[in-house]
Amino acid sequence: MHSLLTSSQQAVALEEQYGAHNYHPLPVVLARGEGVFLWDVEGRRYFDFLSAYSAVNQGHCHPRIIGALVEQAKELTLTSRAFYNDKLGLAEKYVCETFGYQKALFMNSGAEANETAIKLARKWGYTCKGIPANEAVIVAVKKNFHGRTTTIISASTDPSAREGFGPFMPGFEVVEYDDEGALEKALANPNVCGLWIEPIQGEAGVYVPRAGYLKKAEQLCRRHQVLLMMDEIQTGIARTGKMLASDHEGVRADLLILGKALSGGVYPISVVLADDPIMLVIKPGEHGSTFGGNPLAAAIVVAALQVVKDERLAENAERLGQLFRARMQAFMAKSKLVTLVRGKGLLNAIVINDSPKSKTAWNLCLKFAANGLLAKPTHGNIIRLAPPLVITEEQLHECCDIIEKSVRELEA
Repeated sequence: MHSLLTSSQQAVALEEQYGAHNYHPLPVVLARGEGVFLWDVEGRRYFDFLSAYSAVNQGHCHPRIIGALVEQAKELTLTSRAFYNDKLGLAEKYVCETFGYQKALFMNSGAEANETAIKLARKWGYTCKGIPANEAVIVAVKKNFHGRTTTIISASTDPSAREGFGPFMPGFEVVEYDDEGALEKALANPNVCGLWIEPIQGEAGVYVPRAGYLKKAEQLCRRHQVLLMMDEIQTGIARTGKMLASDHEGVRADLLILGKALSGGVYPISVVLADDPIMLVIKPGEHGSTFGGNPLAAAIVVAALQVVKDERLAENAERLGQLFRARMQAFMAKSKLVTLVRGKGLLNAIVINDSPKSKTAWNLCLKFAANGLLAKPTHGNIIRLAPPLVITEEQLHECCDIIEKSVRELEA
């Protein structure tokens, strides 16, 4: 069934009237997607350079993933975990073997997976490390983004995530990101059960730590008997040029947190992976989810990850990411507006030479859209540029042309 809406204006008006005002979308109303492309209600085509915050790494409506979704939806969608189903065990085995862990715990949203990791780390801290009851501490880092639940924002330093939502959950210490000294000091506290971190801070504006930082974090966690909780919801599933961003430094998390592209963007699926001594601290009845690990999700996960492997999307992201940054850097040498490009693989950002409070980055994104490319600013003056990983070299150059043209138009 096609959209009943006849114009973008109509769709925006409906959302304004009946929807909560908790988002500020770019004024584009999308009706269809395929591969790297999106079409609006009027039929105008765009390159997608946000990929639903890296949920559609495999491209929009990938036929193999949609095929798995449709086939399973005809058979069985939900049983709850009151019973076994014939798909979950297969999916658990597949993700455990893919990422090298002994156990998987499926949830739905990324925030739920992070909540799950928090509970696992705390329970492990009490039962295995011997931390006194209710005194466990999880160390987080500044500018993190792990979700928006009241527990998660208790560890946030973003005013828009926190203001007006207190009181906050105790049990978090927040230190500087990419600061080995701060980690060393914080993890020495015997009550610390976990270090909760993103290998690249995506939502903060694609901050890539210095080489060796994650390895040092891993070593400090081992030394102080602290669980390394790696949030790869946005950086995982081939986005940065490896299956996991932590693979770039050969780092292995104790708790690996995945979501977004785990389903290729067709269904909310997340997972926490760990080995037996950590995962089995949670007993029946202590944690769960009605929808987590449902048979529909289980079928989709296997198809979505198999596409990543078969189509060599990590290799494509690595090669095209280098090409993209090289081209942007050459362009920046001549541009007064774009001062910096940073990233890994096809998770990149450009920094606009204006204050975060200015509208320059927003206006540039409007230019992008007018020229056929969709992206969105984060933190005012940073624009994240992350196309689906199925993009070709030819398409990437076409997108670079659009970006450069838009910058020149805004500069003029």
